[in-house]
Amino acid sequence: METPLPKALAKRQVAAIIFLFLLWEAGGATLKYSLLEERESGSFVANLAKDLGLSVGELAARGARILSKGNRRHLQLEQKSGDLLLKERLDREELCGDADPCILHFQVLLKNPVQLIQGELQVQDVNDHAPEFLESEILLKIPESSHPGTPYPLNIAQDLDAGGNTVQNYIISTNPHFHLVTRNHSDGRKYPELVLDKALDREEQPEIRLTLTAMDGGSPPRTGTSQVLIVILDINDNSPEFAQRLYEAQVPENSRVGSLVITVSARDLDAGTHGELSYSFFQSSNQVIQAFEINTVTGEIRLKKVLDFEEIRSYHMEIEASDGGGLSGKCTVVIEVMDVNDNAPELTMSLLISDIPENSPETVVAIFRISDPDSGDNGKMICSIEDHLPFLLKPTVENFYTLVTEGALDRETRAEYNITVTVTDLGTPRLKTEHTITVLVSDVNDNAPAFSQSSYTLFVPENNSPALHIGSVSATDRDSGSNAQVTYSLLPPRDPHLPLASLVSINADNGQLFALRSLDFEALRAFEVRVGAADRGSPALRSEALVRVAVLDDNDNPPFVLYPPQNGSAPCTELLPRAAEAGYLVSKVVAVDGDSGQNAWLSFQLLKATEPGLFSVWPHNGEVRTARPLGERDAARHRLVVLVRDSGEPALSASVTLHVLLVDGFSQPYLPPPEAAPAQAQADSLTVYLVVALAAVSSLFLFSVLLFVAVRLCRRDRAASGGRCSVPEGRFPGHLVDVSGTGTLSQNYQYEVYLEGSSETSEFKFLKPIFPNFLDEGVGRHM
Repeated sequence: METPLPKALAKRQVAAIIFLFLLWEAGGATLKYSLLEERESGSFVANLAKDLGLSVGELAARGARILSKGNRRHLQLEQKSGDLLLKERLDREELCGDADPCILHFQVLLKNPVQLIQGELQVQDVNDHAPEFLESEILLKIPESSHPGTPYPLNIAQDLDAGGNTVQNYIISTNPHFHLVTRNHSDGRKYPELVLDKALDREEQPEIRLTLTAMDGGSPPRTGTSQVLIVILDINDNSPEFAQRLYEAQVPENSRVGSLVITVSARDLDAGTHGELSYSFFQSSNQVIQAFEINTVTGEIRLKKVLDFEEIRSYHMEIEASDGGGLSGKCTVVIEVMDVNDNAPELTMSLLISDIPENSPETVVAIFRISDPDSGDNGKMICSIEDHLPFLLKPTVENFYTLVTEGALDRETRAEYNITVTVTDLGTPRLKTEHTITVLVSDVNDNAPAFSQSSYTLFVPENNSPALHIGSVSATDRDSGSNAQVTYSLLPPRDPHLPLASLVSINADNGQLFALRSLDFEALRAFEVRVGAADRGSPALRSEALVRVAVLDDNDNPPFVLYPPQNGSAPCTELLPRAAEAGYLVSKVVAVDGDSGQNAWLSFQLLKATEPGLFSVWPHNGEVRTARPLGERDAARHRLVVLVRDSGEPALSASVTLHVLLVDGFSQPYLPPPEAAPAQAQADSLTVYLVVALAAVSSLFLFSVLLFVAVRLCRRDRAASGGRCSVPEGRFPGHLVDVSGTGTLSQNYQYEVYLEGSSETSEFKFLKPIFPNFLDEGVGRHM
């Protein structure tokens, strides 16, 4: 239960708090508060928002936090009200021991912007401990020869309280021989001193028992008692004397238990029991008794437990040497504890931001405090991080450091940093502490999708099935998450007449391209598509690539014979003079193929003939020539069937029928086939035929000569200029000709020869050349 303070003391405390608050307002350096110990958890300390000059909303917005040394926190901040409250019950004796005043240091951290404010909380003592003597009975031996007025110091009482609540006065029970005086020790403690009032007589009273009472300064005061047994001795006229009044020793804090610290020595000139000395601690504190022990015979002081420089740095003690006659001598021993670098530096994290956007400017990543309880160089520290990292370590106040970025980071270069903070002291040997801070760089949409190729070439066979997968495009984005999710789309074509929407489509998720309808190589051989790739960032970034789709030819067009024409009302008949030698050019089969490449390579073959050994067809150009000289026995009429075949898979073909009429020179009349006109009509017009035959033979002879000369000149010009009728280079079969949609004759060599006949008359006509636009129109109809 908390003991109420006197009104005067309470007023002094309130005045001190107001003075400290005004002093902080003026200097802005440290917040200072005072509070009695043993207050309940949640007790009000101060309104921090008011003391900092901030509103409650500002205090919460700036992320105020209370930091304290170590893992134990004594204070907590109420965010809603800005009140500073006790987090747990405070025990001054547990926190500070004998130290007075008892001050707890803390810091107030404001995150945005970063500000660190020092604070102190003074824990005031309440009288919650009574004085206590270490011994229940104090033995005091006094010679009977002692003179009145001789003082005899007694053991002090221990009180864990501090200030006015510790021992303030001693009293002793009423007796005729002694009175008690309370005196001050060199370290400020009060001790009792028994003063002899009148001479003692051992024979009259050998022992005297008194009650010693210690009182503290609390209100009400607390007391503790001990019995004093006074034994009256015979006369001993020499007291023990130490060789030194003051002994000083230094002992490292890492010394082992049982180690010799120092030896004290005294002598007594008396003999016998009066000269036998016994050493003991006199009026020593609990810390001394717990840490050291003394050999009562030799005076050796040894360690009783391992010392800790950070806990207690020096020990002051008095050693008493007592002889057998009741006399004693005293000396002072001061033992300094030497610091050893036995504590590694400590790092306490106050603020940590583990996720930073990559485009952020200089940003605070962490705020931490370093500490080392050692002293001197053992307590001096160096804080560092690895080199070649885009981070800086900046010291702030009282061993506080901030870790900040040098500038904007790039997640695509490095997405995670493991920063090792190394704290090293300057002791020997040096001790260090390492703490790893992991910083994740979050993505920002700063990279557009990139295609694996700037342009793509895809191939699709003609006559494909609809929705055929013809290929894929691929784009990647160096960002992550939704910023790296790529969607594909078709961009408007550069050619506004290209029906792109009916040709291809693209899968928006994976970039697969599909042909929407069946394509025709002869109508559309290639087209270009622009494909766009966009990520799902905000704002979205885009890129594009060019896709060229080439239609592959399929052998879907059979050869088309241009000459001899197959749609005439009368069959085409070639005239062959009987005087023709072997190799004589009878006619030329001209054909084209709407396909391209190998599918348009044509070969010619004589499929059927009236006289198999008389004619031959050149396989690569379709020329029909005589295989041997003609004889008288050869039939006048011949029917030849020529097969035209392309080289596709499978091969397509067409056939043409050629009629050849043997004539003796150009004087023989041309007689139509017997089935073409009745015998009676032929007999009636015999004279007309003879006249027409003579004129035709004469004209044909003259024209043949001119034609022969023209053909020879044409071939010579074509050979000299590398004309279109030459055989293709590369792996082109020698028996084939690549017509490429123009036929087996070039424009210089295209002609049409046919005979037109009826039931009444027959007329030989050599009419017109085949114009180039005829081939173009034919090809266009098959594209």
